[in-house]
Amino acid sequence: MVSGQDAGTRAGDSRTRGRPRSFDRATALEKALMAFWEHGYEATSVSDLTRIMGIGAPSLYAAFGAKRSLFEEVVRLYGDTHGAFGDRALAEEPTARAAVARALREAAAEYTDPAHPYGCLVAHAAANCTSPEVERLLRERRTANRAAFESRIRADVAAGLLPAGTDAAALARHTAAMMQGMSQQARDGASREELEALGEIAMAIWPRG
Repeated sequence: MVSGQDAGTRAGDSRTRGRPRSFDRATALEKALMAFWEHGYEATSVSDLTRIMGIGAPSLYAAFGAKRSLFEEVVRLYGDTHGAFGDRALAEEPTARAAVARALREAAAEYTDPAHPYGCLVAHAAANCTSPEVERLLRERRTANRAAFESRIRADVAAGLLPAGTDAAALARHTAAMMQGMSQQARDGASREELEALGEIAMAIWPRG
């Protein structure tokens, strides 16, 4: 016969076992970021995420929603942290030329940092992706980054810091192409110094004011 105290204890144990395990949301999100960064969106499964994040599927869905909504949050986090160097350069440097030169130098450092996966998450996560929504999200992010550089270049043209005939759109697209190419080169094993050299070559084509 089970005593009232034993029954209460067992009921309490059952309730404890049934509760979702508590976890640090920020830490789990950073782990998800690393998983998507390393393997891309398509190749990272929900089971991979729960294992890497150290949580169960119910906790993942309750805290982050579906895989796609989790990825969208990861992309925002990446843009605010590891991928923020371009925005910082644009905000802090006095000219478009100086901002792009700094962004390329910092890309070389960031893309080859052994503390996290190589390259750029926004560039790499789209590989072999079959989700139109995810492809659009990443394309819009890349387009916004390029547009920010183009806007700054146009401002410098208007201010006389760059020649009046400067093709701002082409120069911004060249910058974006260089950064995307540097990301893939880093994934393929290029060193920081090798990528910095590419950045210096890229800046050599810039028109002088």
